[in-house]
Amino acid sequence: MASMEQNGGLQMGDYEGDKFRLHMVTWNVATADPPADMSSLLHLDSPKAADFYVIGLQEVYSGPLRFMSDVVFDDPWSYVLMSALAPRRYVKVTSIRMQGLLLLLFSKLEHVPFIRDIKATYTRTGIFGYWGNKGGVSIRLSLYGHMLCFLNCHLAAHMKNAADRVVEFQHITDTQSFNCEKAERILDHRLVFWFGDLNFRIQDHGMHFVRTCISNQNYSLLWSKDQLILMKQKEKLLQEFEEGPLDFQPTYKFDVNTDTYDSSTKKRKPAWTDRILWRLRPKQTGGQHKYGDGPDIKDTKQLEEAEDYPLEIRQDLYTSNMEYSISDHKPVTGIFTIKLKKMYTTPLVHLQAEGEWSADMDAMLLYSPLQPFPSSTWDWIGLYQVGFTSVSDYITYTWVKDDEVSFNEDAIKVYVSKEEIPVRGGDCMLGYYCNSLQCIIGISEPFKVHESKVVIEEGLLHEKTISLDQIVANKNIYN
Repeated sequence: MASMEQNGGLQMGDYEGDKFRLHMVTWNVATADPPADMSSLLHLDSPKAADFYVIGLQEVYSGPLRFMSDVVFDDPWSYVLMSALAPRRYVKVTSIRMQGLLLLLFSKLEHVPFIRDIKATYTRTGIFGYWGNKGGVSIRLSLYGHMLCFLNCHLAAHMKNAADRVVEFQHITDTQSFNCEKAERILDHRLVFWFGDLNFRIQDHGMHFVRTCISNQNYSLLWSKDQLILMKQKEKLLQEFEEGPLDFQPTYKFDVNTDTYDSSTKKRKPAWTDRILWRLRPKQTGGQHKYGDGPDIKDTKQLEEAEDYPLEIRQDLYTSNMEYSISDHKPVTGIFTIKLKKMYTTPLVHLQAEGEWSADMDAMLLYSPLQPFPSSTWDWIGLYQVGFTSVSDYITYTWVKDDEVSFNEDAIKVYVSKEEIPVRGGDCMLGYYCNSLQCIIGISEPFKVHESKVVIEEGLLHEKTISLDQIVANKNIYN
């Protein structure tokens, strides 16, 4: 699959499976605030809607005041992305930030209950490993039972440090762990995406030759001196990762707010610093374990899984987005088709609202476990407005165990206080959050919460909703 077709010409297996469209972006934003409109970057007008968005950013502004506010509130980049995607029924499933590195995962609502075992972690490599200006942040998850990992990196800069960049990448993959028997480390995952400002440069060629090749769109003449391509020839780990052809102009370094390469006195040579690669876990061949003792139980299980539940990937697009000029880097987009055979097709929990809901009376909800799962006293059920932006964007929540009022073999009934129900009402849904799996494992059908008749009759609706609006305004004040 190394010679990936940009038009999706590569044929996938003829087994029965489901296809998913993954839209990935990597962008070093150079501390800039987000543009108001990112519809072009996200291909929001495309007739082929993405199932998932994975956005990896580097050099997000992390000055002390902004960083502290971002800890409490959504950072400006997350806020703009959520605002663009939520109306189209995408939910921010999770995110992780390490100073300037930010990684976000969005999913269509229909897939959310099937994204499980979510873990996120980070590794610092900048300034003796203590400072988070360089390193990697990752999110791992189970998608319909298949283990995926997304690793967003910002590696060491400068032409001379190609070998150091490889050492940093190896350190990140060796040290990050997820406390999961099925996929303890990054390379244990069935499918890994490695992307970010990897900082590899074009060596040997002079500035005039490089710029002439770019002007004439003869990009292939530069590939043989691209440091990442060169390092792949001698580093076994890198050889396991695939990348589409670099059929777009180098994305670094531009004068800000222009499409002009660096015109400063430094005149840095253009380079493909911003990359997206992927790795399908290799199959064990010849029946020999890597330590020479024959295949172990884990290897055997992985081989059986690959045969019983196939997974394939095809890259459909790999390009830069030249219209965005707020940074000295251009964003890079990779669009993939993932075909897999689902290991499960039903959510872990079924949820529904019981009877009519309004702020005039206490309410009840019912949930039914459909499969065994690791429930705990920290599980909760959130009340969400239709079009909610993220897992934490609930109107209110109730603790499953604390507020349980009755149960039988078929369903468990949970109490919700009328004080927690919005007086304005609206179209809502319920989501069951499993703390052990760090994800929503069941979502109800939308239902109507009625406007409070008592509040309307007493003429208090305006007064109460002003206070609610103020809460929302305070929540977003730093965005």
